[in-house]
Amino acid sequence: MECNPFEKFDKQWALVTAGDKSSFNSMTISWGSMGTLWFKDIITIYIRPDRYTWKYLNEHDTFTVSFYPKKYHRALRIMGSVSGRDVDKVKAAGLTPVFGKDGITYEEAAETFVLKKIYMDQLDMEKFPKDAFQYYEEGAEAHYMIIGEVIDHSEGETK
Repeated sequence: MECNPFEKFDKQWALVTAGDKSSFNSMTISWGSMGTLWFKDIITIYIRPDRYTWKYLNEHDTFTVSFYPKKYHRALRIMGSVSGRDVDKVKAAGLTPVFGKDGITYEEAAETFVLKKIYMDQLDMEKFPKDAFQYYEEGAEAHYMIIGEVIDHSEGETK
């Protein structure tokens, strides 16, 4: 899969998934980055604490970030626009969960990274540039930055 690091999250979209086989949640994300930190391959994602998936990311040490072919953008739109608190959005999106040893992905994924959480902290709004506030409604909490070390990587849509 061709990789343009400046479009990977923003244009291609991704799902972040956390939890275990008995209870998990996924959501579409478009803010993230890939790189190296502390001599480890890492992915950094940004999640607001009011999102249902936050609970799972906060409670579990591992999570996945998976990318999808363009034909699944409708499914990812569903995964990002409804809450797993209220709807079985995996069923609504028509995705097929795959439960691995350290994380959950979907058969339809073109690429999945399994990540071990190594750092997490809430962004400090007092340090934001002025133009960043356009992404926050009045009273909204700042995103958490979650850095995960890549512990596994797989490619290939299976469906």
